[in-house]
Amino acid sequence: MSRNVSVAERRDEGGLLETIKVIVQALAIALVIRTLLFQPFNIPSGSMISTLLIGDYVFVSKYAYGYSNYSLPSVPYFDWRLDLFSGRVLASPPKRGDVVVFKLPRDNETDYIKRVIGLPGDRIQMIEGRLYINGEIVPRQPKAKERSENREGREVEVPTYTETLPGGVAHTIIEIEGDRGMNDNTDLLVVPPNHYFMMGDNRDNSLDSRTSPELGGVGFVPFENLVGRAEIIFFSLEKDAPALAFWRWPWTVRWDRLFKPAH
Repeated sequence: MSRNVSVAERRDEGGLLETIKVIVQALAIALVIRTLLFQPFNIPSGSMISTLLIGDYVFVSKYAYGYSNYSLPSVPYFDWRLDLFSGRVLASPPKRGDVVVFKLPRDNETDYIKRVIGLPGDRIQMIEGRLYINGEIVPRQPKAKERSENREGREVEVPTYTETLPGGVAHTIIEIEGDRGMNDNTDLLVVPPNHYFMMGDNRDNSLDSRTSPELGGVGFVPFENLVGRAEIIFFSLEKDAPALAFWRWPWTVRWDRLFKPAH
């Protein structure tokens, strides 16, 4: 026997289909925004203190430098990503001083965030804690000491400076070990074509381009590996505070850091 479908049942079916349609559209819009416009990243390490702190969440503009395969979403838990083209499309090179998220060159998977210090062709060297670019010392001015963790995990006052890069970008750096840290003296390093030299603002606690990939470091970063430019801190939690414990947010959110520039 045939069954008559009531008006109420048809209305329920139409409502369910409409809900599914809205959900699919919302997911598609979110995917487009994440792929082409902005992607959220959280800061897991202290290599960019005091510009970025552990527990900061930043929006990264995906369009700032154009798009490469590393701009596209990867499949979680699988070593696989879309491979649609080589190089970059709509490419625009980063500027010295930009804070950039990139894929670690030695595995092309791990996200790192550092500051662009050297452009293609630049000669970079650290001598007794001072940064030299193309033979010229980069000026820095002392400022009030900040408190940060040393290698033993104790919070101490550390030397703090305002460093001004060629081109005029001024930013804060800290020197936990003064000018005698592990990477405070390097060979003269020449940045290859289409590559960039990255450093953390926490100079004595940053694994960056000062150390070669063969020694477990970053080395020079290919333009293709750039994911995007850090723009703004949209959320920030105290170190080790669980993000999902929203009932603790009145006490664990760093309210003064919200909507600050991420550079």
